[in-house]
Amino acid sequence: MTTENSTETVLIRLRDLRDQSERRYMHTESGFLNEEEQAAARREFPEGGLIRYEGGYPGALKKKVIFLRDEEDDLCDIVCLRAMTDQRFKNISHRDVLGALMHLQIDRKSFGDFWVEEDRIYLYTSAQMGRFLCDNLLRISSLNVSFEVIDEHPEQVFKTKKIKAVIASERADAVVAALAHCSRSEAKQMIRQGRVQLNHVTLVNADEVCDNNVTISIRGTGRFTYLGVTGRTRKDRITVEFLQSI
Repeated sequence: MTTENSTETVLIRLRDLRDQSERRYMHTESGFLNEEEQAAARREFPEGGLIRYEGGYPGALKKKVIFLRDEEDDLCDIVCLRAMTDQRFKNISHRDVLGALMHLQIDRKSFGDFWVEEDRIYLYTSAQMGRFLCDNLLRISSLNVSFEVIDEHPEQVFKTKKIKAVIASERADAVVAALAHCSRSEAKQMIRQGRVQLNHVTLVNADEVCDNNVTISIRGTGRFTYLGVTGRTRKDRITVEFLQSI
């Protein structure tokens, strides 16, 4: 299934949930959506009034769309699971956790953000799925684990670093070329191939101008936040700064 078709399937499901909520005067919510799906959803279902986006903590990457019964409705079934781990002899990675979840044949939309720290694993999911995982997710790679629901909702900390670049203009193809260390023509080809996103939406026009704080995702290169122009060179080229996720 293509990304476009996948996103349209999500929108169809959201329309159905909204209609159910309005018709039956009830609380409805989606599964966890990735950032691209959220970007598409927000254009049709902007947050506010009777619509909320929740992922368990404010900076969550994966979030549910919640259609509220009324403005007094504050129900949210997202819980945080934690497993304490001894990783002195076996390090667990994000891929290991995902593999264990997939082994249980769990739908990707049934869980939100998860990450591994030095001695623990955190995972956000629904209350019902949380009970299932506590009972069934007992081993990750070769490490025995025991998950429990906790009252706290910790936030994932993302590491970043500032980088600088020199570009001819703030056009998307010039920015992508600088970040991917390639030519403008190669950057345009990457854009045509659908490998570049601005604010989690696939970029179509190479001449689109990048604004401050826009998120630029380049498949195979990484994710960057454009911080803006810092100056000009003697040849009147633009010096710019980015925040790179590492």
